Amino acid sequence: MEYTVEVKNLTLRYGSFIAVDNISFNVKKGEIFGLLGPNGAGKTSTIKVLTTLVPPTKGRVLISNYDVEKEPRQVRRVMGWVASEVILDDDLQVIENLKLQASLQGLYGWEENAENMLEYFKIKETRNKKVGGLSTGMRKKLEIIMALLSEPSVIFMDEPTIGLDVGTRKMLWELIRDIRKKHGVTIFLTTHYMEEADDLCDRIAIISKGKIVAIDTPEKLKAKAGSSIITLEVNQDFKASDLKGIKANRKGNEINISLKGGDASFTKILKRINLKNVDSLRLTKPSLDTVFLNLTGSTMEEQESSKIQNMNFYATIRRARS
Repeated sequence: MEYTVEVKNLTLRYGSFIAVDNISFNVKKGEIFGLLGPNGAGKTSTIKVLTTLVPPTKGRVLISNYDVEKEPRQVRRVMGWVASEVILDDDLQVIENLKLQASLQGLYGWEENAENMLEYFKIKETRNKKVGGLSTGMRKKLEIIMALLSEPSVIFMDEPTIGLDVGTRKMLWELIRDIRKKHGVTIFLTTHYMEEADDLCDRIAIISKGKIVAIDTPEKLKAKAGSSIITLEVNQDFKASDLKGIKANRKGNEINISLKGGDASFTKILKRINLKNVDSLRLTKPSLDTVFLNLTGSTMEEQESSKIQNMNFYATIRRARS
């Protein structure tokens, strides 16, 4: 198995406070990997170590076989970065932002790659326009191009879609899938959107109080959260015999049946129930939000709201200073 990110016994302390507590995990080459956690759980601290911004207190981290502590310059050459905050210069043209990024990374012969990506992402017509006049979607596309400019093996995306409208967010999901497919790049993603993590990520790690409390595929994590529930709304003529021996909990006109065995079990149960006196039926499956709540004690919606409020505050401060 070839890994792009290898984390072994990583610990990060700030004085006496343990931000990251002896965590270990690997990210496969070409994988879209999600790191989820409440505010203050150690998510940002982990990202800081992986991107060479902060050295680890203990443990070892390899990015494309380069040690983040011993070989930080090599690590920076093989990684790209897409942040939740704005990293573009609004007063510069699109091509000037790309030129600045290339200069900061010490890239040579980047121009052809940049032109090809502007065309691929369908924003070539903005080449000579100032970034301040671009739409939110175009700005995010430009940020991804900047991250890809050095042809990295891994891109770290820190909540890249937070605060965006649903249409722009889903457009970016498609772009993330496309760049993984076209460039073979590994994506390391943090997000506050459960739908996003469920839809995009091959595997997810959940961190809480500095420790990895779960790591698996979205489907397996949801399966661990419990069974799906079939809820029947029945009329007054419905009798216990209509369930034909199926175990269920009834409260008034609502009947809940715990489902085990997936879609096949669902179909078998429906065939056994007398549906003549059933007014409505719904299937509730375990969600990632349920998993997150069980493991961390909070919901992702609460975390997202806090993050957006902070972003809006800093945006207001920037406007006041301009």
